[in-house]
Amino acid sequence: MADWHTIIRERDFPMIEQAECDGRPVIYLDNAATTQCARPVLWALENYWRSQHANVYRGVYCLSRRAEAAVEETRQICAEFLGAASAGEIVFTGGATQSANLLADAFALTELKPGDLVLSTEMEHHSNLLPWREACRRTGAELALVPVTEEGELDLDALDRLLERRPKLLAVCAVSNVLGTVNPLREIADRAHAAGCAVAVDAAQAMRCCLPGVRELDCDFLYFSSHKVMGPTGVGVLYGSEAWLERLTPPRTGGGMVSAIREDTVLYERGPLKFEAGTPNLAGIAGLGAALEYLQAVGRRRIAKREKALLQYAEKRLRELPGLRILGAPKQRAGVLSFVAPPLQAYDIAMLLDSQGIAVRSGSHCAIPLHRRLGLSGSVRVSPAFYNTAEELDALTVALRRSLEGAKKAGVPVGENARG
Repeated sequence: MADWHTIIRERDFPMIEQAECDGRPVIYLDNAATTQCARPVLWALENYWRSQHANVYRGVYCLSRRAEAAVEETRQICAEFLGAASAGEIVFTGGATQSANLLADAFALTELKPGDLVLSTEMEHHSNLLPWREACRRTGAELALVPVTEEGELDLDALDRLLERRPKLLAVCAVSNVLGTVNPLREIADRAHAAGCAVAVDAAQAMRCCLPGVRELDCDFLYFSSHKVMGPTGVGVLYGSEAWLERLTPPRTGGGMVSAIREDTVLYERGPLKFEAGTPNLAGIAGLGAALEYLQAVGRRRIAKREKALLQYAEKRLRELPGLRILGAPKQRAGVLSFVAPPLQAYDIAMLLDSQGIAVRSGSHCAIPLHRRLGLSGSVRVSPAFYNTAEELDALTVALRRSLEGAKKAGVPVGENARG
């Protein structure tokens, strides 16, 4: 009898089983960028276009009510998935990047003034760094970064020193998209709140590794993207506590978010609708709801356990290769494993792997400050999901060994500059 993983892979992820490029099968190991859609998500998208497609809110006819019910059902699913107090704390956006920008713009309008301090970290994805940098530039506030240690952990002593300056907000990732570092979010939130600092969590890389709920984390904001949890692209979530959503001014205006307009005042809707100007990505929201229900049905702990085992196996196999340096040595790693093999460029390694049917990521991974801290311009990133297999990681190891040995035969001194 097939094990649960084989059933999941063959039944629920047609792309994984059928993917081919230039006539050869593809081993997909770029899940930190985008996961494949589960079959129930494809069904939900088809069902939306077949039976739910109409604009939402204030439509009194049947199709509009049906579409609105689907949106609010997904809002409730998201609230339960995140452990939020209510569905009224869930704002739908175009993804984690749009969530961070929405929040940073709202903070710039409502909270920041010249001389204020905002904190982020050296390990952030640009999407959780540049919005805050721009918000500080516009308001005259200062942005400071919590440094990263040699092991790839956040320097919490340095964080404490920065918190003595009473910053307004700390924007921090749950999991580094380069090193896989799992940050101690509750400890960080406790320290930040003691200094009167709000906490915004970029959870884009953490939603499949059994992240605790937002109330357990005690964060003020959290955001993630659908396409990293087996859902469609173009939709995401911004969680904000009810008190913060009430306090902030929406930076985008338009239809659907206003309850009344008078000559000199505008009354905004309460809760999430206040931040959802315009028509949302209704099909994407339906797909997101199906994706989160799918993860719950499969079992989030089971998924996290399998992905942890695959990542540990990948690290064990890659450490067998001479000349290859794995980045970071965090106490807890999840989701991703990045490496270099100097003097080969990351792009060249990824291209050599692609020629053997293996899809990985190369470059700075939208984390230039972290790579600069590591003395690198880029790296190769491997990110297995629970539908991947140990055999695929074996194939990655064989392909890498073949590529590195081929480079050496061609006179490239692979590994002579590697360290760690």
